[in-house]
Amino acid sequence: MNAVVLSGRLSAQDAAAIGHGAAIALDPAALARVSDNRAVLERIVAEGTPSYGITTGFGALVSERIAPELHRRLQVNLLRSHACGTGDELPAEVVRAAMAIRLNGLLRAHSGIRPVVLVQAAALLNGGFVPQVPRTGSLGASGDLAPSAHAFLPLLGEGRVRAPDGRVVGGADALRALGRAPLELEAKEGLALINGTHFMSAIGALLTVRVGALLDAVDLVAAATIDALRGATPAFDARVHALRPIEGQIRSAANIRSALRGSLRVRGRGSGSPQDAYSLRCAAQVHGAAREAFAFFSRLVAADLNAVTDNPLVFDDPAEIVSAGNFHGQSLALAFDTLRLALADLGSISERRIFRLVSPSTNGGLPPFLSPTAGASSGYMIVQYAAAALVSELRALAHAVSVDSVPTSDNQEDHVSMGMTAALMSLDAVVRLERVVACELLCAAQALDCDPDTPGAAVAAAHAAVRERVPPLVEDRPPAYDLAAIEPLVAGGHLAELLRRAAAPAEAAA
Repeated sequence: MNAVVLSGRLSAQDAAAIGHGAAIALDPAALARVSDNRAVLERIVAEGTPSYGITTGFGALVSERIAPELHRRLQVNLLRSHACGTGDELPAEVVRAAMAIRLNGLLRAHSGIRPVVLVQAAALLNGGFVPQVPRTGSLGASGDLAPSAHAFLPLLGEGRVRAPDGRVVGGADALRALGRAPLELEAKEGLALINGTHFMSAIGALLTVRVGALLDAVDLVAAATIDALRGATPAFDARVHALRPIEGQIRSAANIRSALRGSLRVRGRGSGSPQDAYSLRCAAQVHGAAREAFAFFSRLVAADLNAVTDNPLVFDDPAEIVSAGNFHGQSLALAFDTLRLALADLGSISERRIFRLVSPSTNGGLPPFLSPTAGASSGYMIVQYAAAALVSELRALAHAVSVDSVPTSDNQEDHVSMGMTAALMSLDAVVRLERVVACELLCAAQALDCDPDTPGAAVAAAHAAVRERVPPLVEDRPPAYDLAAIEPLVAGGHLAELLRRAAAPAEAAA
């Protein structure tokens, strides 16, 4: 992958690419602005102006004045004391993306930090070293303090990192391997590194890319179910959706139409029952609502990817240090909560379609539980059970944590966002939805084999992709292995790509 140049402007796609291993470069012009901004901070501090976290303690210790000879120790102690995370290690892609997003915000030149700090962090990332960051500990205000402290302690030769070969080594060992000396922090720099929304934003960027592809996969898999059940297509007529101009709904309807193009199985006007059950007929409306939630989510994530979210902020003209609250992650917490509601509902409607595919009372004459030898064999009966269990977990994960504030720091920080909790729950939720959709895809492919006829071209391509990985079900075998084999189709963007190819001819004709 080409290096991503950080300049203060970063897309979710670029942040995700960095998370997955792309190198970074620091824009020279932005670094020059950072240097100028640092000079402003040093001038203000030299004048003796009291400034939070620079000449004072942190949080409830704001009333404590710090002598000039202790300014450096204050910043080092901040990172040491705040490295209080617990639990499993965050995925490497989250840590890498978070560090890059923090550097991108610092390059906006309002944080009073020296360029050398950014250069040290970039060298660590580009050297393939990823700090070990425990999963739990951030309240999402004052930013992602605990995970950030773990992430940036290695710049000082402290903390622990994973080396490129996967071994856990000390921060000092990593710096030695890179030929770099431990960094000595100056006034404000520790605070600038840890006080911000970058870990929440990193998960947001990764999910922006992942869920964007998943929404298309959900549309294609729903179309496969509609095709397998010989569903009615008038429900997806463009004229219908133009009368309710919700962008997400219109897009999902168009996706389903594209996926079904060329099918000889589906019912048009005047053929058979004019309408299907809601899980088929209203797929575009339900999927479209999720797309609207995703649009809200991705807009708020994009804002924080390019924001300055530490405190205090340093302004050049006029020269001033301003204490405020951009580190507060409430917007992201609400965005993640909204996203999980949408993911849970997509899982719910997908499970209802699985039920219709396997159940003899609803599957339109297909074999019971899609087994050619039903009775002696149970077929895919328990696939629906597994989907139901996943949906129950999705519903539990949909609990809104953005209203779960727990006051901290002697009530100085009396309202926090719990945005990192919301982000971590969202990571868990998207995995479960991908598994539910894999259950539906497996059953739809089997249903198409049980009742052969020509499906839509994109549905046929999805069916072929499944059959490259698992054979049709002839006699019982553990479905868990089939699901594990096809889940990467859902999670890896392959189905979304198939849908894009199907939509291309229609868009060209239009």
